[in-house]
Amino acid sequence: MSSVRAMGAVTRPGAAFRPADPPLPGDAYGRAKLATERSLLTAAQATGLELVILRPPLVYGPNVKANFRALIRLAASGLPLPFARVDNRRSLIFLDNLVDVVACAAFNSAADGQVLLLRDTVDLSTRELVCTLAAGLGCPARLYGMPEAAFAMLRPIPALGPLVARLTLSLQVDDSTTRALLDWAPPVPAEIGLVTTARAFRDEI
Repeated sequence: MSSVRAMGAVTRPGAAFRPADPPLPGDAYGRAKLATERSLLTAAQATGLELVILRPPLVYGPNVKANFRALIRLAASGLPLPFARVDNRRSLIFLDNLVDVVACAAFNSAADGQVLLLRDTVDLSTRELVCTLAAGLGCPARLYGMPEAAFAMLRPIPALGPLVARLTLSLQVDDSTTRALLDWAPPVPAEIGLVTTARAFRDEI
């Protein structure tokens, strides 16, 4: 289980990562994932071990932690959020969908030796993501527009920049090879996964 971060942290809108793209990780986490992939590949070639490398994007679901949980908390707060004009696209994967594709890969011999990219059925903008989470929480999404130039000024700030980048830039994967190879499709629509995640958060508080 690797991560899309082994390939990089940003894509241009409409230019999703594909399995054959050269990996260019931009942070220590991504470099560590890529190094692990390469070490396992060397071991597999030496021993005949069957190896499948899975590169999921952000995984979410009930009891999600870290940045995604913080985003749910923001959506639940009722505070105005500056994402109304953000037109990025983010690939995500619901935990149940990840478990399903892992099982498919584990029992399908065609997966041996492959690098598989994973995602939900659709990619969402931050605006769409907040609106869907708010609907699951049963509260209105309060959004206003902020110019892209303002976000661009914030991205170089060490403590704040990486978070702003994740919320305003795109990170997409093309999983068409995975779906064709495994004859697989995500069983849970992204909207249901997001609403389920938001309601689980609501029920905790």
